[in-house]
Amino acid sequence: MKEEVVMPFKSKAQRRLFWAKVGRGEISKEKAEEWEKETPNKEKLPERLKKKPAEKRPAPKPRAKKRSK
Repeated sequence: MKEEVVMPFKSKAQRRLFWAKVGRGEISKEKAEEWEKETPNKEKLPERLKKKPAEKRPAPKPRAKKRSK
């Protein structure tokens, strides 16, 4: 059997999302409660996490235009 790892919430937005999903029936209430137990300090969670900067990729090459007949 595959053992599931329970993680703490990383932001208030993630916490709200989980409880909204519980209300819609997408995940179980028990799963959200497990995450709540794993979250050490709920008051100090950031509102949202900052996005990590994306790796710089080379610009895409321009495509050749199709000719009309």
